[in-house]
Amino acid sequence: MSIIEDVKAYLQSGEKNSQDIGLEIEHFVVDENGDQIGFDLVTRLIEERIAENHAKPYITDGHIVGYDTGEYTVTLEPACQFEVSVYPRKDLGEILSIYNAFYKEWEAIFAEYGYRILTRGNLPKVELGEITPREIPLSPKLRYKYMNRYFRTSGQYGRYMMRASGSTQVSIDYRSEEDMVRKLRILEIISPFLMILMENKSKEDSCLPGVNDKPHLLRIQEWEDLDPARTGYFPKSFDSDFGYASIADTIVNTPLILLNDKGETTYVAEKTALDLINDGTIDYDRRDAADRKQLIEHFISMGFFHYRVKKYIEIRIADAVPIEKSVAFAALIKGLLYSEEGLTALEKLFRNVAGIEEIQQATEAVERDGVDASVYEGRRAQEWIDAILDIAEKAADEDDKKYLEKIG
Repeated sequence: MSIIEDVKAYLQSGEKNSQDIGLEIEHFVVDENGDQIGFDLVTRLIEERIAENHAKPYITDGHIVGYDTGEYTVTLEPACQFEVSVYPRKDLGEILSIYNAFYKEWEAIFAEYGYRILTRGNLPKVELGEITPREIPLSPKLRYKYMNRYFRTSGQYGRYMMRASGSTQVSIDYRSEEDMVRKLRILEIISPFLMILMENKSKEDSCLPGVNDKPHLLRIQEWEDLDPARTGYFPKSFDSDFGYASIADTIVNTPLILLNDKGETTYVAEKTALDLINDGTIDYDRRDAADRKQLIEHFISMGFFHYRVKKYIEIRIADAVPIEKSVAFAALIKGLLYSEEGLTALEKLFRNVAGIEEIQQATEAVERDGVDASVYEGRRAQEWIDAILDIAEKAADEDDKKYLEKIG
């Protein structure tokens, strides 16, 4: 099989009839001055947790950078943002309970050293202009060294994204190629409203340097300007033939920046997976199934679109928020996307939205004017938000409705 066929098969293997929800939250760990915890200290604390909890360690470039408990994973992002990923479950109450146990443990540990856990879309000291991202060191993982090198020329805000941004991510299942396409398209259409619902700033009127007319969705602006080859809405997602094949084509033709293969990380700049296979850097045809799967997962990980299609759909458009609102967001997504009632109502409500260009225009309007933005048929963004929340309330499971109360 070719790499394209293998990626298609990988995506197809994710099809399932379950309706699980996965949740990830990135946290800043800061001292009394608002400065982030250092790599050496946080990795030492992680090593101690691994030993006490008998957890599986994650080691990259010779450094312990996280662990797996079987219920959740902890990983360090570029500037020691502390990410927890709860394994997918149907019951949001279980997700909440698992997260709270994680938080209670780590809140006490960090407090001993004078640190606290903070959730924001951007590190406050950077958002407020008290420091620049240049003043924040990166962790010593080669992956981040090479990304930092590449993003210096691909856009304006690579340093902001890597060193000073935090997100909440929710993942959902798909039953088939058709179901995946349907869910992805409606998610993209309602993205501007989900983004502003999940905005989490430190100051109402703060803006990115040089963009004084857009006081909303700062983290989204950073990602959009990071590198047009790998960010924004998924390419060709509104084409009539969009599906696994077109996603696979995007994955293997996106510049990789770096190659993580056989335990080694190397810089490849603008070369794509297809380039590296064709020039013999990757001897793909001679790899076994496990090696091919690992390579495919690496290729997918180097695309930073608002939505990633893996063996699930990864929703990447929310700022980091406290757990109550994170679970509310998960309940909102679950109510909207896991019910035929919710999906059909959304499709009917937004039937006149034509595609990515119109969605991007709506996003930029919300970046300027927030919930007062005029989008889609000239209606105020807040009107659309109210309609979406009404659909979710009607479609949600009874057990989940109590979580939706925290979304506003």
